[in-house]
Amino acid sequence: MCGIIAYRGKRSAGEVLLHGLRQLEYRGYDSWGIALKNGHELEVVRRTGKISASAPKLARHKGLQLGLGHTRWATHGGVTESNSHPHRDCSGSVVLAHNGIVENYQELKRGLQGHRFSSETDTEVIAHLVEKELAGGAPLREAFRSAFLKLEGRNAVVLLSGEELLVAKSGSPMVLGLGDGESFVASDVPAFLRYTDRAVFLADGEMAVIGDDVRLYDLQGTPKPLKEETIEWSPEQAEKGEYPHFMLKEMMEQPEALLRAGNLPKEDLAAAVAMVRKAKRVFAIGCGTAAQVANLSTYLFSCIAEMPSQFAIGSEFSHLKPAINQDTLVIAVSQSGETADLLEAVATAKERGAKVLAVLNVKGSSLMREAHHTLLVNAGPEKAVASTKATTAQMAVLLLLAHAVAGRADEGKRLIESASRAVREMLSRSEEMRALAQRLRDRQNIYIIGRGMNYPVAREGAIKIQEVSTLHAEGIAGGELKHYALALVEKGTPCIVLGSGKDILGNAMEIKSRGGDIIGLSPERSEVFDTWIQVPDLGPASAIVQLVPLQLLAYHLGIARGMDPDYCRNLAKSVTVK
Repeated sequence: MCGIIAYRGKRSAGEVLLHGLRQLEYRGYDSWGIALKNGHELEVVRRTGKISASAPKLARHKGLQLGLGHTRWATHGGVTESNSHPHRDCSGSVVLAHNGIVENYQELKRGLQGHRFSSETDTEVIAHLVEKELAGGAPLREAFRSAFLKLEGRNAVVLLSGEELLVAKSGSPMVLGLGDGESFVASDVPAFLRYTDRAVFLADGEMAVIGDDVRLYDLQGTPKPLKEETIEWSPEQAEKGEYPHFMLKEMMEQPEALLRAGNLPKEDLAAAVAMVRKAKRVFAIGCGTAAQVANLSTYLFSCIAEMPSQFAIGSEFSHLKPAINQDTLVIAVSQSGETADLLEAVATAKERGAKVLAVLNVKGSSLMREAHHTLLVNAGPEKAVASTKATTAQMAVLLLLAHAVAGRADEGKRLIESASRAVREMLSRSEEMRALAQRLRDRQNIYIIGRGMNYPVAREGAIKIQEVSTLHAEGIAGGELKHYALALVEKGTPCIVLGSGKDILGNAMEIKSRGGDIIGLSPERSEVFDTWIQVPDLGPASAIVQLVPLQLLAYHLGIARGMDPDYCRNLAKSVTVK
């Protein structure tokens, strides 16, 4: 949640900050702000709404080369200019931006008697904590370090004072960009990828001081070496290019993303296979869309490797703690690698002695550092809030892993190649899904039913429709209809049926006999279907292909209902708060 960008160097800081904030809007877009150092003064601009809708004129800021910016997803306090970041202390000499939640901010605020607060946020407390430390005689670096150590929760803070930027993190992501005579700080790499591909990913409990050079410390003040990495993504991958929306671009990139996912380095795949085979119990966990991928993996391991595994939502995993021990493997699925609930689940697993295998898309993320081993899906940067290409790439990696555990990795790779070709064909039928979206745009509810591997696909398809179009959708196991969901069916209720097996067609008939409108996504036509969309049968890889028309439907429903498909209402992509 929320995006931070800061800059010190030779360019126009205002232009760098505005570009960076546009790249970070997927993290929060209800308000934004920038602070620029102008001589001895700090100029602050804050606005509500999206940065792309109300960017300020920068003519008078051209010569300024130091500043920070923030795009917000509101947690504490409403969407107002006064609650927008950056926030300042009473003197105006300290300005900062924050990602996370200060869980003990009320207690800290009670200890700041006499300070003037101008917002409802937890963030402003941090600025006044630093001010209090400075008033006591502490130098800036020590005042910042001391203030940060007082914060409880998952937080990342960037502070500007004098000619320096200071940054510290504990739980929320933060990365440094290193250029020729310039430095960047950001919540995610795309914010500065236009300018440099050299990055340093901060670990929890680290702080950096950026002046004429960049120095890294732990939170006890001990210097640490900078571990520089090269970012392999290109700047063009983080731009929309010819597409009207990132979501459409990212869906169209899925055939290539699947091929990359199927070409995991052999040593990485072998290490993951060894972890799975050694474990006596396997849990697959994730949150939101990643949870549906984790759930799918239990079907893949069972059907392909004949190996049992269990699924748990990341936020519920701690309640299963007694069943976790040193013989347990936890497969943690995440797009960003920064999801707070998932990271807490991983911490629980490690406390109990379990091993953690991560399946994710973002190199250098917190999950990658916490996991014992990582399979990077290499889908490339994903900017739309609703995940598409990272999701199908994760499905492909887990399909490959299940085959490798069964000793049939080459078969898994061939299936992924077939899925890539089939996905390309499905994407060419976008107009067919647009026409369906026009038909469904004014319905109140959409139900999607599936069995077996199609059940988590049904769940994920419903998530996409909810996220992007705000229309209510629900993914249901076909066999569960008669236990509760048939009570919701009436004449004209749309139901999307995944597959054409005897059992699922029987479930479809239960709905049709009550007046439901049946839309079949399957290899074969059935007389039960009022509308049929052909999807090829690729065995266990069918789940990947089956999801794509549901993604397209969600996108076109969003457009038809007047929504921006890149920015899901009330949601942000990287959920770094609990």
